[in-house]
Amino acid sequence: MLIHTSIRTSNMDRSINFYTKLMGLKLLSRHEIPQNNAEIAFLQDPERKGAMLELTFYREQKSFVQPDYEDRIFDHIAFEVKDMTTTILKLQNEKITITDEPFRLKPGGSLIAFIEDPDGTLIELIERK
Repeated sequence: MLIHTSIRTSNMDRSINFYTKLMGLKLLSRHEIPQNNAEIAFLQDPERKGAMLELTFYREQKSFVQPDYEDRIFDHIAFEVKDMTTTILKLQNEKITITDEPFRLKPGGSLIAFIEDPDGTLIELIERK
């Protein structure tokens, strides 16, 4: 069973705001990790059905640059949305980068789109039939 996925953030408050206000997750905990001068936060959907997302902020990290798309090792995380049109409009109003406008891989299939979080982590949005 997958318990959580961790992604790094360059700004904990900004990332928590993005994932709670725009992506609908709930902040479960946030605390310091003095052993490596870091802070972590755990978030999950309000119904606690999916795996948790761990945000990790390393205070001594000097560089925080996402590689170009084709050079990335970590590809993306995915969120199910109820209404793609409403979600995309909400994200556009917040000036969130939309890398791939909504499309279907096959006729009648799920509607998908891709966006980036404030640190450039790729996020897939999926509206199922």
